[in-house]
Amino acid sequence: MAAAVLSPDAARERRDYYDRIGRHSMTPLWEVLGALVPPAPRSPAAPALWRYAEVRDQVMEAGRLISAEEAERRVLVLENPALRGQSCITQSLYAGLQLILPGEVAPAHRHAQSALRLVLDGEGAYTAVDGERTTMRRGDFIITPAWTWHDHGNPGEQPVVWLDGLDIPLVRFLDAGFAEKTEQAVQQPLRPEGDALARYGSNMVPVDFHPAPQEPTRVFVYPYERTRAALRAIAGGTPDPHLGFKQRFVNPATGASPMPTMGAFAQWLPSGFDTQPYRSTDGTVYVCLEGEGEAIVGEQVLRFAENDVLVVPSWHTLRLHAGRDTLLFSYSDRPVQQALGLWREQRL
Repeated sequence: MAAAVLSPDAARERRDYYDRIGRHSMTPLWEVLGALVPPAPRSPAAPALWRYAEVRDQVMEAGRLISAEEAERRVLVLENPALRGQSCITQSLYAGLQLILPGEVAPAHRHAQSALRLVLDGEGAYTAVDGERTTMRRGDFIITPAWTWHDHGNPGEQPVVWLDGLDIPLVRFLDAGFAEKTEQAVQQPLRPEGDALARYGSNMVPVDFHPAPQEPTRVFVYPYERTRAALRAIAGGTPDPHLGFKQRFVNPATGASPMPTMGAFAQWLPSGFDTQPYRSTDGTVYVCLEGEGEAIVGEQVLRFAENDVLVVPSWHTLRLHAGRDTLLFSYSDRPVQQALGLWREQRL
């Protein structure tokens, strides 16, 4: 409906009225209704690409400037270019590149925010979660669920870099953030490496273990070799025209997302494959683990290669082209949207 054309006197009267109610911390809904209840999502985030080959030197330079102990977490935050200063890659998600050098320890802490790690560069470091370590290998998907103790160390000989993904903006929006540190920088081992994967990730769980559907998984590492093998095993079939061969990571005990606030996915695109246009309400962060190609986000073309990170904001049309066999990891806030009945997709 077209806005009514007001006379100068009527317009002045309205402005005066708005000024008066403003002194009582009130504002007229009719002036902002279109922005509050839009006909479709209008994300303020922008499509963006971080080329790892271009930013790796800056990540390594941080290793000269500040120690892991001093920084607590030596991370370069990937800020969405349209949301600078807010430490977020979408309005609900955080992303950063973390570096740990040989001999360093990132001290133990825990927090209300859930976190995932995707190892990109180097090997020999570890993450410890509630008393169990896992050695970090490239492509491994590792999680630290909310309020679990976790530390990182690097007894190896190579710098190790991984992508951090957290629900920091979502927890901040809800004013629900807590954090706690320990007196000891390194957790004492309580279980041998691999215990959680064997106990909860082998199509079996302890006989008296009955988790609630919303509980995070006890499996905190999803090895890349398993992910890749699973995708390759199904890649002989017919790919979904919009997604290729795409799988979601699950809590093996419940079938739900590994964490209640973030979903994670792995996607295989055969060489030369072009996806049909697709959009969904969950703004999504993608990482290329193998291959290369193009992501056409709306009218913007983002050319990606291995270890590159890109973001597709909510309700932005996405088309993917694989220049060669390509494996993409991604994460989003889809579990939250689905729990609230908000998630929507459109296959064009």
